[in-house]
Amino acid sequence: MDYEHKYLTLLSKEFPNVQSASTEFINLNAIINLPKGTEHFITDIHGEYDAFNHFLKNASGIIKEKIDQYFNTLSESKRNQLAFFIYYPTDMLNKYQNKLAKPEFQKLLRHVLTHMVQLSKLLASKYTKSHVRKTLPEEFSYIIQELIYESADHEDKERYYTAIMDAIFDMQRENKFILQLSRFIRKLAIDRLHVVGDIFDRGPKPHLVMEKLTTMKHVDIQWGNHDIIWMGAASGSEVCVANVIRIAARYNNLDCLEDGYGINLLPLARFAGKTYDNDPCTAYMPKPDATYTHDDDDQRFVSKIHKAITIIQFKLERDAILRHPNFDLSNRLLLDKINPKEGTITLDNKTYTLKDAHFPTVKFNRDPYALTTEERDIINHLTHLFKHNEMLQKHVKFLFQRGSMYLKYNDNLLFHAAIPFNEDGNLLSQSIDGEKVKGKALFEAYEKKVRHAYLNRYSKDNDDKDYFMILWQAPSSPLFAKSKMATFERYLINEKSTHKEIKNAYFKLRQHDDTLDTIFDEFELDKAHSRIINGHVPLDITKGEDVIVGNRRIYNIDGGMSKQYASKTSIGGYTLISDSYAFYLVSHERFSSYTQLIHQERDIVSVTRDEAINTRRTYIYDTDKGKLLKTQIDDLAKLITAYRKGLIKEKS
Repeated sequence: MDYEHKYLTLLSKEFPNVQSASTEFINLNAIINLPKGTEHFITDIHGEYDAFNHFLKNASGIIKEKIDQYFNTLSESKRNQLAFFIYYPTDMLNKYQNKLAKPEFQKLLRHVLTHMVQLSKLLASKYTKSHVRKTLPEEFSYIIQELIYESADHEDKERYYTAIMDAIFDMQRENKFILQLSRFIRKLAIDRLHVVGDIFDRGPKPHLVMEKLTTMKHVDIQWGNHDIIWMGAASGSEVCVANVIRIAARYNNLDCLEDGYGINLLPLARFAGKTYDNDPCTAYMPKPDATYTHDDDDQRFVSKIHKAITIIQFKLERDAILRHPNFDLSNRLLLDKINPKEGTITLDNKTYTLKDAHFPTVKFNRDPYALTTEERDIINHLTHLFKHNEMLQKHVKFLFQRGSMYLKYNDNLLFHAAIPFNEDGNLLSQSIDGEKVKGKALFEAYEKKVRHAYLNRYSKDNDDKDYFMILWQAPSSPLFAKSKMATFERYLINEKSTHKEIKNAYFKLRQHDDTLDTIFDEFELDKAHSRIINGHVPLDITKGEDVIVGNRRIYNIDGGMSKQYASKTSIGGYTLISDSYAFYLVSHERFSSYTQLIHQERDIVSVTRDEAINTRRTYIYDTDKGKLLKTQIDDLAKLITAYRKGLIKEKS
């Protein structure tokens, strides 16, 4: 028996006769001729849950655009009102229930519901009934289907339609119906979400971003360097645990760890308070924000925690760096370069005065990288908590299941930062386990290492967990792609020249067609139609910075969503959108608070900055999903032929 016959025999178990196989054949042929769904690309969320959640709720402006387009007879205020009932139905229901008398409130809800049904009908038109049914809320599935698939134009149908709406209100289910219908609309507006890295750090609520993502069926994630250290911490990397806590302290977001994930930092806090009791820890004061004051006792205490974990991190890095000398990280070993008596450090034959020279736990006369007994106990305790935290493990498991170092999807190449190149224009080669790898193979070798480390996170002998730190800061890391991570210098040396992190040659070379051709060949993509989508470097299109580069073949879509970038970018992030008609970049105003938006019923403006109109509308048969469906169609045709020739016996 040949392999094709074996495969068709297996396929016959799912489609046991000509009738069932023909039905599926017809169904799939119909599906591939539907317009492709709308893809959203977003990157560098950095814990800004409220902004991220709003972009999901308004589909980065698509929902309001549809409302403006199809309800243009309504006033602007009524269109805004309808939009906010879709974005924030619970808040809007509470707002108007308190504001209006019951008859006026009921009248408003009937108008809102009528328009929401019409909008649902419009959005559902590009999907199969099967897809729509799977998206519908179970308790209202039948009712919504009747409303969106039945026309109210005919007199009898109008009565039927009106009777359904009346019954909803008679049974006092209008509030619940609006809530569920709004979710249905929001789901239809975004067919697939691509998160191109950096969910974590800086902002206060990465745990809520992850919780939201885990509820979404059609989402993929390309890991960023800030994601990889959280993944490493959950996999038992002590260096990554220290990094995660240090960054949380640096941005005054320790609540994310303690309240968000329930990780107990009290032993670290006690140690920091005792060890640095009389130390002002000025160099470790948290990054300022709108509520920050230098005189706040809590901020000063955070600075002590910040210093304690930073010194622990500097010590822990030594062993991991020495275990992997081929990754060019030895220049990050700086504690032994300090002259404690003079309060200076010598780097590249130049001596600099340190901003802070008080290191009570560093034994300069013996081994400056040795942890004290208390430091060892603390990092053991913290690493245990990260490895056994239920919520964090759930989130990191999701990152491994839905995530990857890179993704090829519908002729687009997605990765977070860069494809490492040498200055001469050749792909950078890195030795991993004695084998030189570059380009696509480099991405895949790194991914294999961290997946192995995660799956073996409870093993004592697991040096692969060092690769999380390597991906965090090595020059050959596609997630970092800079000459060094100048953490030590930024904390302790005033001279700005020492802080400089030189970007990988990719960022210069990507403007050249021959470099792009090399990349598309390396990843086996169509040079004529493929695009690269990445983030990592915040850019502001309103200031003339080039977001779309490389002869319009690269989209760098980090718009600085994090509030920490407010001084650098005047916008609050980008969404790149690809629908069946066009490919376009949307820039968003900086998000303040959803309560303010609800009060004003004025959405943050989403401005289209670039648009590439498709030469013809894109259908599912043009996509990766379509290619897969075509293969299934071909297999079904072969199965039907085998049934008709008697090669495979039909079953009832």
